[in-house]
This record gives sequence, structure tokens and C-alpha cells, in this order.
Amino acid sequence: MAFVPSEAMVDPRQAAPVRAPVRVEAQRPARIALAHDWLVGMRGGERVLDRIAGLIAREHAPAGLYSLFGGRTPLTETLSQWPVTLSGLSRAPARARRWLLPLYPRGAAELSGALARAHEREPIDLLLSSSSGLIKGVRAPAGVAHLCYCHSPPRYLWSQADEYARAGGPAMRAGLGVFGARLRRWDAASASRVTQFIANSAHTREEIRRCYGRESEVVHPPVRTGFFTPDAGVAREGFWLVAGALEPYKRAELVIEAARRAGAPLIVAGEGSMRRRLERAAGGHVTFLGRVSDERLRDLFRRCGLFVFPQVEDFGIALVEALACGAPVVARRAGGAAEILAHGDTGAMFDEPEPGAIVRAARATQTRPDAARAAALRFSEERFDQRMRGAIADALARG
Repeated sequence: MAFVPSEAMVDPRQAAPVRAPVRVEAQRPARIALAHDWLVGMRGGERVLDRIAGLIAREHAPAGLYSLFGGRTPLTETLSQWPVTLSGLSRAPARARRWLLPLYPRGAAELSGALARAHEREPIDLLLSSSSGLIKGVRAPAGVAHLCYCHSPPRYLWSQADEYARAGGPAMRAGLGVFGARLRRWDAASASRVTQFIANSAHTREEIRRCYGRESEVVHPPVRTGFFTPDAGVAREGFWLVAGALEPYKRAELVIEAARRAGAPLIVAGEGSMRRRLERAAGGHVTFLGRVSDERLRDLFRRCGLFVFPQVEDFGIALVEALACGAPVVARRAGGAAEILAHGDTGAMFDEPEPGAIVRAARATQTRPDAARAAALRFSEERFDQRMRGAIADALARG
């Protein structure tokens, strides 16, 4: 055993010289800029953005929020703390925004310039984009990493262009026919400038691979499972429920017809470009509520006899919210729903996008409220925070 002299046995003449204490300067918090397609409504993507913004504000330093479009009123209290920069496209009337699609790359270039100027004034350490459209085309300043949380490659360009063209009428068909290929090329080229992709589901990971030839890590979106909860004192009723944006790919028209065939009353909660068309086609068994508060939506989830999720969705936050409230559910066996309903006793799935398949699945569904709740808890906000914290740290290290 080696002999180690004690401090008292050391000859003072051989002791190491005393060094002055080293002053260690505190490391400044990382400055992170956010980019999001548009700040005009509170939907699933904006819920994710809000959670990311809060995480950054608590642990790093906000360096601005950049978006193609925005309104006068901040979407949330958290986002109101971020300085917002909008592209010039935001000055267009709201009804004209979808027709400005060919100009979106120009808006992204404008925001790239604004971000570069901000970086010159005070260095930015990371650009984090939250994208289901073309905002990931914003260039990060030289030497700055770009982490993209991808909700989906733009559906209207890649996976569901036909559905958007059909629902949008002749003008939309003509526009996508003329500009679609050019925008797909630009989107793929701009994706190559992203340092690292995060996908919101395994389905989106495959879409990122198919559209951009890039790999990605899956971090499921945060769901407010502490807010969306069951209530044993609330009885289930016989109505079916659809909730979410009324856009072409959501396929609410399938549920309207399926509910008619099943003789079930249907409640539709949400707004979107398809609302008027759906109202004209619906019968007396359908009630349209428009946009509802979170409290009203939770009440609907707690009372509905069936929540129907007919679309191919990249993830499906509303589906998880319904499960968190113990609701019986029926969903298309595709996209994120296949991951969410991967365990038994959480609902029924159907394969073909037609009303008869929904009716058959509705008759077969067997949902145990405790199993539904357990499935939802896999996608809690706390789990999201943990995963995103690691992804941001990795991106900062790479930058």
C-alpha cells in the first residue's frame, strides 16, 4: 500500500506555492430565437410553440420570435413576453393569406435578413423553428445551428396536395398546378440548411425522410393531461364529437355522413375554411359550435358518447386530450393515431376513409377509461420538457 504523508508531515519548504484564486466568469445564458409559420390562431402547433417558448424563457434567453403572419393580440401570456418580428406579408388581409403562398419564400428571406441583423447587434446561439409550412426556410446566421421541430412537411405541397386542390376549388387547383413543383423544390432545398430535425411522431419522421432525405429524432408534442381529466360525476351522453380545425384534410364530412347513418347526433367544435361548406351539406343531426373555450372542450370530451378522429394526422393532440378525459374514441388507422392507440382498450380504428367504416368502428369500440387515461399520460407536458431540454442542449453543443 502506498504511503501518503499527512499535511502535518509535509516540509513547508517543499509545499507548492500558494496561487491567487482564479476568477470564473459566469457563463451567459444561451440566446435562442424562435420561428413559427403564423401567429394567427391557437391550434396544436401553437400549443407546442407556447410550451417551447416557456421552456426557453425559464432556462435560456429569448432572442425574438419570427413569423410570416401575425395578429395584433398575442396568442398567450408566454408568447407576449417575446419580441415579435413579422414579414411584410402580414400586412395583407387575412382572407388573402392562402393566396400568397408563392410569396412565402420571399417572406422567409425577409425574416432571414431581420434575424441576421439581430445577430449582429447581439449574438444568437440557436434558431429553433416550429414548422408545418415553409418557416424552416428562414436562414440561421452564419455559425448558428438551426433546430427544426417539424409538425409535418407542408401537406399542401407533399402529402395532401390533391385534397387541398379539390377543396379549394379551381383557383387553388390552378395555383398549386403552376407553383406546386417550384415550391416543393424550394422547400426541399431550404430543409437542407436545417442542422437537426425533430419529428412530432414516427409518421412525421418517415415524411421527413421521404420528402427531404433527412433523419430526425421523435419528440411527441406536449398534451395538457393535467387539465384534460376525467370527471366521475359527469355522465356520458349519446352524441358524437368532432373537434379541431375545419380544413380539407380533417375529413369532417365523413363523420357527418357516418353519424347520419348511425342515427347519432353530432357536435362539431372548431373553425376553418371548410365550415360554410360543411354546414350547407349537414342535416339537422349536426350542431356547429364554432371555436370553443378549453373548459367547454373538456366538458365535451367528458360527456361525448364517441370522439371521432377521421383524418390522417401527423400526431393528434385532440385525440390524446379526448383519451385523457376517458372518452371512447374512433380514429383512422394511419399517421399519429396508430402510435397513440397502440395499446388495447383505448378505442377502435378504421382503415378506409369512408362513412361505413366509421360506423362499423363505432359499433366495435371498447374503451376502458383507465386504459385511455394511461395511454394519454405517455404524452404529458413534463415528458415533452425533458426531451426538448436534451434536444436543445445537443443543438447548442453542435453550434
